[in-house]
Amino acid sequence: MAPRSGRSRQVPRDAVHHPLFARCYARVSERAETRLGLGGLRRRLLAGASGRAIEVGAGNGLNFAHYPGGVSEVVAIEPERRLRRLAVDAAQRAAVPVDVAPGVAEALPVKSEAFDVAVVSLVLCSVRDLPRALAEVHRVLRPGGEVRFFEHGRGGGRAMTLTQRALDRTVWPPLSGGCHVSRDPVAALREAGFVLGPYRRIRLPENGPALPTSYCVLGTAWRRP
Repeated sequence: MAPRSGRSRQVPRDAVHHPLFARCYARVSERAETRLGLGGLRRRLLAGASGRAIEVGAGNGLNFAHYPGGVSEVVAIEPERRLRRLAVDAAQRAAVPVDVAPGVAEALPVKSEAFDVAVVSLVLCSVRDLPRALAEVHRVLRPGGEVRFFEHGRGGGRAMTLTQRALDRTVWPPLSGGCHVSRDPVAALREAGFVLGPYRRIRLPENGPALPTSYCVLGTAWRRP
């Protein structure tokens, strides 16, 4: 089991250190809960989940309030120190037990086949090694375990995808905490060996201008039994 609130497990140096981005992300993400309707999407992401859950890249813990009572425990992994402190605060307000711990998606500090549900929410865009991170998600899920995903990535027409790729090769990752806007999370999950369930593509803002970050997908996948 991961340590409660991440206080008893220390890492010598943070594997991810983006203090300016973390400060901005915390403010922007909280406003987006209502302005972009992300709070409702988080509820849909987690509705009906049950058993032990691991959340990879928990950020400032905005998902914690939406875990249903069928979830017995959440182990939340967050590598960035400032966001992890905010996640600890959010964990203390959650209705289900939440343990927050340091770690990176490419080397999750938990046992294999230990979880019924894995949650990835606006995190696959920023992991350094996407196939390795999904291989870790596959490892820690029990056979038949479920992945709940809400991610953004490639979308729009040819002009938009070219713009997304250009941003990923130049300014976007350094300015946005390692985020990439041209990754394809659905294809990556499939290539990692997961069975795709129902998923829905969403554009955010729904009625506003299309931005390189606008193309999202919300859905479910499974590790094969």
